[in-house]
Formats: sequence, structure tokens, C-alpha cells
Amino acid sequence: MRFSYTASDNDGKTTKGSAEALDRQTLVANLHKQNLKPIIIKMDGANSKPGKRHRVKTKDVVAFTRQLSTMVSAGVPIVRSLSTLQTQADSKAFKLVVGGIAKDTESGLSLADAFSKYPDVFSEVYINMVRAGETGGILDEILKRLAGQLEKDASMRKKIKSAMMYPIVIGSITVIAFFGIMIFVIPKIAKIITDLGGPNAKLPVYTQVLLNVSAFAQHNFILVGGAIIVGTFLLRRYIKTPAGKYQFHALLLRIPIIKGIILKIAVARFASTFAALMGAGVGVLDSLEVTGGAIGNKVIEAELREAAKQVKNGKQLSEPLSASPHFPPIVSQMLAVGEETGQIDTILAKVAEFYEEEVETVIDGLSSIIEPLMIVVLGSIVGVIAASVMGPIASLSKNIGSN
Repeated sequence: MRFSYTASDNDGKTTKGSAEALDRQTLVANLHKQNLKPIIIKMDGANSKPGKRHRVKTKDVVAFTRQLSTMVSAGVPIVRSLSTLQTQADSKAFKLVVGGIAKDTESGLSLADAFSKYPDVFSEVYINMVRAGETGGILDEILKRLAGQLEKDASMRKKIKSAMMYPIVIGSITVIAFFGIMIFVIPKIAKIITDLGGPNAKLPVYTQVLLNVSAFAQHNFILVGGAIIVGTFLLRRYIKTPAGKYQFHALLLRIPIIKGIILKIAVARFASTFAALMGAGVGVLDSLEVTGGAIGNKVIEAELREAAKQVKNGKQLSEPLSASPHFPPIVSQMLAVGEETGQIDTILAKVAEFYEEEVETVIDGLSSIIEPLMIVVLGSIVGVIAASVMGPIASLSKNIGSN
């Protein structure tokens, strides 16, 4: 199998390359023979095969990480710690995962490489932070940070889902109700209007448009439904491609309310992850590479890659971030202070706390904004339909009465 790797020598100089090896453990051993410490190891795409997916809840991973941190800090050997945690795991799927990790570490594989066999359970950031902890001899501290970070991410995702549940449900009901009215209700009302005014009756433009939409939906229901399903499938498939994901993330950064939430989340993730990696002794360039994948937005990830190039050319990280349209000025200013004082991890941790609180405040206030907004939208739709239908009926009824 072929692997790409990033490693550092005894002087702290970073080296990137690729090599053939039987497995990750063999590659790590070969790098150690060359006096290189592996930081990031990735299997090349041509060799990677998706394994069995394990459905593991975030709370299980958080509990496992925190308990493993406590046991490692107490001096309990890794293999024994994993065996103990395997017996305590409630989830059968996670019990299998921990058991597999225990067997791999017992056979000599590093903890990070054992984790990397389960990418659907442990993220790339998680794995690389564990590897940094093993390299720097601070695995217990790294695991403690990871547990806290996972808890914050899970809490944030829960709040976002909770805030978005109301508009999603109301929006879905609105779409279903609209098509129901167009297909079943409006045709009967159109018949009433035709009976009252005759086929040549002059109707307001908005009423005629509504009747035309209803007629089209009624006669092309299967075609419209099929087009919506196929269009949704193709759109989701395109969004999963690198180009589609980038364009979708760029679009999200143009939507007023969503843009603010995404940027705050991105800054919080950047600050917390980068601070943790720097605190673990990982170099700036390697920290940027790992952090970019944890941001969750391809546009900002591309900015960090560009910033890494400028850092490689001798600039301080605060300089390219100060010119970024997405990172607030406070981030680059605080980062500059950290670079001057040598306390980047401490200062960015405070920045992360600030933006995590900002995200919570915005999400908590989102529901109070969305509910009246949805009421206005629904009221507008009902008002347009009522005006389009009842107005002509009343007018035609008066004309018939006067005649």
C-alpha cells in the first residue's frame, strides 16, 4: 500500500513524502529508522477501501476519551485501559471498535494508527491530535482536550438542529399543503369561477397565474414529483463532489443570517483546534493542515491553505489572516499578540471560548427570529391564494346579481 506522510526530524524540521509499506505500522517503523517522527499519515485514495461502518454515538466517544485520559494520567498501561473500557462500553458497535483498537495496540501499533482504522468513528483531527500527544508525551492532556472539544461540538450541533427543526417542519408542511391545494382544491374553485363567469371571463393576472399553475400541477403531477426527486438526488450528489461542496459552502457564506453563524462556528473551531495542536507541540504548518479539515467549510479551508503557503515563505500567520474576508480582525490581532509573547495556544483558547459563547447566543436567538418570520411567510401565501380565489368569485357573483 502507498501512504503519504508528514514527519519531523530531531531538529523540528518538517518533511513530507510518500512511500510504499505493508501497513501503517511498517511505515512508522521505517520512518523511525530514518530518525523521523510521523505527524500525519494518510493512505492514498487508490488504496483506501471503505470498511464496515460502525454506528457510534458522540456521547460514547466523549465518555471513552475522558475515561481513557483519566486512566492514562493515572499510569494505567494503554492496552489494559482499552480492555477495561471495552467491558464498560454500552454500545455493541463501540465495544467492537474498542476491542479492535486494544488488539492493534497490543500487537505494537500506535494508538493513533489504531484509531485511524475507524475513520467513521474518529475524525482526522482526533487521530492527529492523539498522534501529537503520543509524540510529545502528553497523551492524557490531549485526550482531556479532545473530550472537552467533542462535548462542545456535540452541544453546538444539538442546538443548531433544535433551532432548525421548527422551520424545516413548517416548511415541509407548507410545501405539501401548497401542492395539495394546487392539485385538489384550486381545480374545484376554477370550475366555480368558470360556471359563474363563463370560459371567457376576464380574471386578474395573479388569479390566472394561480389557475395555470394548478392546471399544470394537476396534469403533470408525476412529472413534477419525479423532477423534484431526481433534481434533489443530483444536487446532493453534486454537493458531495469537491467542486460542488466548495460552491455550496461559498453560497452559504452569502446568506445573511446563516453566514454569521457559519463564520462564528468556523472561527471557534479554528481557534480551539489550532490552540490544542500548538499546545501539543505540533508545528504551525502541520497544525494548519489538520485544522483546515476541522473547520467544516471548504472556502475557509482554502484560505488556511493559502495562509500556510505564506507562513512557509516566512510570514507570521497573523498577516494573511488579517487580510481574510472571513476571519474577524480580532482573531488576527489576538494571534499577533500570541506570536509576540509565545502564547498562541493560550490566547487562541480564549478566542475560541468567546466565539463559542457568541454561537450559543446567536442560536438561542435564532428561534425567536425564525418563528415570526415563518408566520409572515405562511400568512403571505395564504393571503395571496385567498385574494386570487375569493376576489374574482365575489366580483363575478356581483355581476350575476346585477344582471
